[in-house]
Amino acid sequence: MKLKDLLFLAVAALLLAPFFLFPDVYASYTALNAAHPYLLAFLKFALLSTAGECIGLRIKTGSYGQPGFGILPRAAVWGVLGMWIASAMKVFSTGVPVYAQGLGLGDIPAAMQGGFTPLKLLGAFLISTAMNTTFGPVFMTLHKITDTHILENGGSLRALVRPIPMARIFASLNWDVQWNFVFKKTIPFFWIPAHTITFLLSAQYQVLFAALLGVALGILLSVAAVASRK
Repeated sequence: MKLKDLLFLAVAALLLAPFFLFPDVYASYTALNAAHPYLLAFLKFALLSTAGECIGLRIKTGSYGQPGFGILPRAAVWGVLGMWIASAMKVFSTGVPVYAQGLGLGDIPAAMQGGFTPLKLLGAFLISTAMNTTFGPVFMTLHKITDTHILENGGSLRALVRPIPMARIFASLNWDVQWNFVFKKTIPFFWIPAHTITFLLSAQYQVLFAALLGVALGILLSVAAVASRK
């Protein structure tokens, strides 16, 4: 482990420690999260998901940042996407249980409000499956487009104000990878199981856990990329 890794861990520990060491800090966070869930979603994804991308870059290249990578514009985009994800989670976690109940699968809306039961597990799985097979592919494609746009602008903050050439970038994406790996493998084998766990958690922890999943996936994909080169 190098000095830059120790510094990265030290900064992460300093940011997280107050939430564990000082009850008042955690209580304030909980109150703020309840009062402004989408603002907090912006901050969680901006910090955690961008950190995941930096860790992934470190695994692949040996550096947490490179010219043109665009940490700041990536954080801004992740923040906006995080608000979108939080909204989608609310919509699906509210609508899918009602729809499932209408199909005669039991009182899943009530089950989702209680402790762990097989019916709650079924509900969480159905919510995750519905979200990741509809919202998921659209989100993943848009995220890939914004990443490409940031790289094309040299990682500059100008990427946030310049129009995204949607049609051109969309047509230039590697759809073999996007379909055969991103959609066909990460959705059924990672995202659906992972978000099933997410929707088993209390609502106040779901968005935070979803942001942490982005960190985990970034690390896993980077390890796989390194292993494939050996």
